[in-house]
Amino acid sequence: CMSCTGVHAWCGPCAVKAHRNLPFHKVQRWNGTHYQATSLMDLGFLWHVGHGGGPCPQAWENPNPEESGYVSGEGPPNYRRSFRSQMTIVHTEGIFTHEVSWCSCPGSDPIDLHLSLLRERLFPASISKPKTAFTFEVLNHFLIDALECKTSAMSFYQKLKRFTNNAFPDRVPDRYRELMRVSRLWRDLKHRKWFGFGHDTELDPGEGGLALFCPACPQPGINLPPDWKARYDSETVTRQYVINGNFTAQHMKMNKPEWDVSLSDGKGYMVSEIPYQNHLQQSLDNKERSTCSNHRAINAANINKSNLQSTGIGATACARHGCFVPHSVVDFQKGERYMNTDYSICNALSYHSENITTALVIYDVGCQWSVNFRSRVKSSSSLFLPSGLEIIPAVGKFHLAAHKLSCFPRYSLNFVKGAGHLDGEILETLWAPFNKISPTARSMTQAHRQEVYDDHMRDSNWKKLVGMVPSLLKKYKTSNKCLEDMNQAYEQLNAVLDANKVARWELDAVKAEADRGEALNIYLQEVKTSEKRQRLSSRIEKFHSTGQAFLKGLEIDGAFIPQDDPAFCAQEDQEKEDGKFWEDDDTVLEAPDEEVQELASELMSIWMPSSIGAAKLMEIGLHDLLKEEMELRIGQANDCLDQLRTDLGSKAMLYRQNFRTANSTREGTRTKKEIQKVVVRINKHVRSYQRARKAILRLDLNDNIGEKFKEIQPEDLAVSKEVTEENRFGQGVSKMAWFWMVDGEQNLLNGDSGGLMEECE
Repeated sequence: CMSCTGVHAWCGPCAVKAHRNLPFHKVQRWNGTHYQATSLMDLGFLWHVGHGGGPCPQAWENPNPEESGYVSGEGPPNYRRSFRSQMTIVHTEGIFTHEVSWCSCPGSDPIDLHLSLLRERLFPASISKPKTAFTFEVLNHFLIDALECKTSAMSFYQKLKRFTNNAFPDRVPDRYRELMRVSRLWRDLKHRKWFGFGHDTELDPGEGGLALFCPACPQPGINLPPDWKARYDSETVTRQYVINGNFTAQHMKMNKPEWDVSLSDGKGYMVSEIPYQNHLQQSLDNKERSTCSNHRAINAANINKSNLQSTGIGATACARHGCFVPHSVVDFQKGERYMNTDYSICNALSYHSENITTALVIYDVGCQWSVNFRSRVKSSSSLFLPSGLEIIPAVGKFHLAAHKLSCFPRYSLNFVKGAGHLDGEILETLWAPFNKISPTARSMTQAHRQEVYDDHMRDSNWKKLVGMVPSLLKKYKTSNKCLEDMNQAYEQLNAVLDANKVARWELDAVKAEADRGEALNIYLQEVKTSEKRQRLSSRIEKFHSTGQAFLKGLEIDGAFIPQDDPAFCAQEDQEKEDGKFWEDDDTVLEAPDEEVQELASELMSIWMPSSIGAAKLMEIGLHDLLKEEMELRIGQANDCLDQLRTDLGSKAMLYRQNFRTANSTREGTRTKKEIQKVVVRINKHVRSYQRARKAILRLDLNDNIGEKFKEIQPEDLAVSKEVTEENRFGQGVSKMAWFWMVDGEQNLLNGDSGGLMEECE
């Protein structure tokens, strides 16, 4: 036996006796030269159905009248000749053929042979006169393989055929169609049993009755206490949904749809077919004019696929945990139309949401969809919403980047209280495994495809359910840490801002949060900024023109260099070498040798007190020089930071005002050159600041001032995404660079004196 553990060798009868309860073991027989594959049936194995694998006590097993002592057609008193038949049995180890001896006890009926097989944990392929059966084990294996490995029925059966005869799989009996039919029945029976309908044939599961939902989302009567209205506010008990379409999940037209048989229509996640088709026939395909970006890629998806019955599916899921909402998955017939998504959203909003007054709906085109949503619901006889429900539309953070800038404050999740750290794109991650089964489900019947999608969505929700506790604990720890970090950054920023303006901003934010709509436009940087941009540009231009006139022929980076100095061209490379200026050298300065030729004065380095170090200056009593250079270096560092902030703002405005709105390659190239010039200035300011900082550190004995002036890292010089990408991902944990919160020159931050705060408000 090749299946038994260890090495065993028997004669034929002993092998049959040893495998009385092991009918699916593979055996080989010695033919004189080698072991040859055979079967237990060829060795004389007889599978007795019933009586624990033993022969029926009421059966007469010996059909030979000469050996039995009875004439042909007769038998012992009160005994009946046993009924035998050959059956093909599909198991996880392969496909087997066995001689089956049926029970002949009084009361047994050949009509109930399928019940005898079920008692043996065998699922018959037919009810009357079964010739093929599948073990419960192989059916469970197929369901798990389909869920985890996305294995099709054809691939699974081909695997079993190769297990049976790898050299000649075509010689194995073909039971692929039987597997397709039996697996559907097995799946439906298992689900009805799991959801409590296995032993009750009269009670119907109802819409979504064979589906799981999110255990953490608020559901009155399920996971909320009876007094939840008094214990929680409306912001806490809020439904958060995200809707999205998948155009990979297509479905071809059926040749004979009247032959299709549904086992659980509308009992899972996909909606009932007949009510949904009636809704589509009654709804009007109103093509509303978009006031935002033209999402033609969505509306025209698969529009010319004449051989498709469905061009995709649309689903609604809870936005925070990613669980599909039962009875809310719909088919698309022609792109992603509102008549499809409205049906899905209305079903989701009505699912276990009694007395919930607020719902957040995140949709890729939520800005346009929400305009006439309630009017479409009111005019339809098949769409319903819970009474008193307030719907807050929003757009996912990834798709918000494709919208107009005016959509940012009104539909960004950043300005929805209670939304938390939501990206609104969790359905995109859920579609990934479904794209692997879409080619298989594409050619299925409508009912079979619905059952397959329901099964995978149920399995997805089950995985979410069993992993909910560790997932929430991990998110809770992460959010606590982020909250502490962001509060610290918020306090640091507030410390250098005008308290009166901060108080006014907070009042405006509270009012905008309550009123929403146009009130949220306070977060638009485009509002009343044209004049401020012009003033800021003139200030920057005036600053540079004044500086160029004053420093004509000079470049102050630690030393004065004439304009016609031959070393001028090499100065850029020399400045890139860190540590060449103001190095802390402990050696004592010695007088130059008289024989050494003196350098020209314009080529000599100017030694500053910081070149010697604070310790030596204190030792020789040059306290005044130390104090004077310290003041100069602090002023130099503040000036460098001021110029750095100005150029970073100029760079950000170039990206937003010129580069992002460039209408031609020429205009974009010209803007890039301007940006490169600004980058050169930024790098010079950083190098000058770093040298001033090194000098401060050498002059500061107690490191009190050195703590204020930190080292500038390359990532600190990135363009402020608050200006260039207002709708970017990851805003919840972004921080400003430290030099934006330095309290050095207050007039630069004070809005009353026309500083940078007023320009960037």
